[in-house]
This record gives sequence, structure tokens and C-alpha cells, in this order.
Amino acid sequence: MLAVLSPGQGSQKPGFLAPWLALPGAEARLRWWSALAGVDLIQLGTEAGADEIKDTARTQPLLIAAALLAAEHLPMYDVGLVAGHSVGELGAAALAEVIPPETAITLAGVRGREMAAACALEPTGMSAVLGGDADAVVAAIEEAKLYPANRNGAGQIVAAGALDALATLTVDGARVRALPVAGAFHTPYMRPAEEALAAIAGGITTSAPARILLSNFDGTAVAHGREMLQRLVRQVTAPVRWDLCMRTLRDLGVTAIIELPPAGTLAGLVKRELKGDDAPEILTLNTPDDLPAARDLIARHGMAPSLEPTPLFRVVVAAGAGLFHPADDLTEGQPVSTGQVIGQVITRQGGVDVAAHAPGVLTEWLAHDDDPVAPGQPLARIGGPQ
Repeated sequence: MLAVLSPGQGSQKPGFLAPWLALPGAEARLRWWSALAGVDLIQLGTEAGADEIKDTARTQPLLIAAALLAAEHLPMYDVGLVAGHSVGELGAAALAEVIPPETAITLAGVRGREMAAACALEPTGMSAVLGGDADAVVAAIEEAKLYPANRNGAGQIVAAGALDALATLTVDGARVRALPVAGAFHTPYMRPAEEALAAIAGGITTSAPARILLSNFDGTAVAHGREMLQRLVRQVTAPVRWDLCMRTLRDLGVTAIIELPPAGTLAGLVKRELKGDDAPEILTLNTPDDLPAARDLIARHGMAPSLEPTPLFRVVVAAGAGLFHPADDLTEGQPVSTGQVIGQVITRQGGVDVAAHAPGVLTEWLAHDDDPVAPGQPLARIGGPQ
């Protein structure tokens, strides 16, 4: 299985978008998206300096525009999974066809402006805690009345909160490094931004994900478009659990990963976390010169293309860890309807219904009665003629 990742804030570099403007239609696309985002994406991506593109209101739509522009030149129909880090989840949601690209760009513009405004209300910031035992690091952060805003795996947890508390934060066995950000993202300090985004999100129409879509909230695969939109709003004040997303990549047996531009940050985290014989092949897509290698990677690790008519499948996945029990009266070859319960995952908190998110035919069980399943694990294929 191949995964495409959309990076988040902090991965941007001056001029990183310039090579992409040479592609046919790219400039016109960016001008249209600039109108939606309320910022000049072309100027920001080609001429602006590091300080200008560090501005949250500008950075967020710029990152989503870059990821979506590059993805337009990939055979995404062969990609099995998408995920994004922080604001990158908007890009991932568009790549999963939960929302259109124009909606993702518009939401990124609103999100960036509102988070920048929330940052101006109180002097807050973020610091990376590098090394140390994860549980001890989180305990030290909370004891300092700060928040563990990002848990990025590979020995990296980001603390966020008031600047005076960050200045005195120390953690045994770890280094603390201040980050050049405007405020305490993914904490309750961003509540005004979450409320502003929620007011707009209520009018957005969503679709079921066309491929597996992971959520920063808990690393699980989200099966319903409306649920993903709600998670995108909640994520503004909730911690980013990228560590759990990477765990799901491993559990699903992802064999290759492409990081969209500006690429490098997520690839580095994955390389440090997913090691060994089963480590995925990773490609950082930064310029159009990287496109042939990216297409080759998709051809080798994605779904095999064919000129013959093929069924259109949707995969139903587990929302959490537990034991899977398929519905007693449902067998392969039977029709299912949207919302029909096809089984349950028995978790520590009780049973969680697994429902079909599109009509079709139960083509194949991918998990069987009493099988242990992980978050995001495929449970069944539902298909029909294309």
C-alpha cells in the first residue's frame, strides 16, 4: 500500500513553489486559489522571505495550495491512503475527496487568519522537547501548566502555552528548544479560531473518503466525511497525534510513502520511527523533477492499473483497536446499503458499530470473527461495477 502525506506548518521554505509555476495551468490555478484564500499565493511561494511566509495567516493556505498543486500531477486513483500533519489534514481531506480543493484552500485561509488573531490575544508559544521518556515528558509538560500540543514520535513532543511557563520548562534527560511560532497552536488558547472555523464548516457539503484517510486526533481512519470535517475543526485546539498516525501506517503495512511539497519534515519523522526490514520506501516530492520518480513509486506500490473494466471498491476500516465480529446474517456477495451495520469492533469501552458508508455488494471480508484489529485496519471491501 502507498500513502501520500501532506505536511504542516514549519515545513515551508522561501521560493519553494517557484519550480511548479512552469507546469501548464499552475499559475492560473494559484491565482484562483489566491482569491479564495485572501493572500497572494504566487508571491508568497516565489518571492517572499522566510519571515513573511512564517506568518500563520499566510503559511497555512500556501502549504495546502502547494500540496494540492503537486498532487494534481500524480495518479491519485492508485493511492491507497492519505494523511496530513496539522493544517496538512485539509490537504489530505481534499485528496481523499471528502471536500473539494477549493474548500480546503478556503478553510486554510480562514484557519490561518483566525489562528493568527488568537495568537495575538496572549503571549504564548511552543517548544520542542527532544528525547526523554514520552510519559515523563508529558507529565513534566502538564506539571508546568503547559500542553503537549504535538506528539510527533521519534522522541519529539512539542509543549505549548504561556511564554513565561515555557521559559522555565525543563525535562530530565531531554533538550528543550523554543520554536519560532506565533502562539500555542493545538491548545485551548486557539478556542476563538476553532469557533470561527466551526461557524463556516456547518455549511460545507462533504463526501465519504475515496481512500483511507487518517486523523491526527487519534491516528484512526475516518469513514464518514462529516465526521472528518468535525475532526478538522476540533483539531485546532486538540493535540496532533502524529505518533499514532505513524503507528497506523505501520499496522496497515504501508510499503511506500510520498511526502508532498514542501517535503522533508514528515519523511524525516517516518524514517526515524518506522525502521527495520519493513520500513517503507520514502520519496520527498519537492520539484516537478521528482514527479517521474513519484509516479514510478505509485506504479510499484499502488493498485495495479488495467485497461479492463474494474470494480470500484470502498474499504470499510476499524475506527479503533479491539476484536472484530461481523454481522451474523451477512455473507460475501450480499448487497449492503449506506449506513448498514456490517459488524462490531469490541473495544475496552464496549462495542463500536462498523457501518457501510456507501451502497454496494459485500465483495470480501478482510477480517473475520474474533480477529484482533488495529485502528484503521481494513475490515471489508464493498464494491460494484464502475
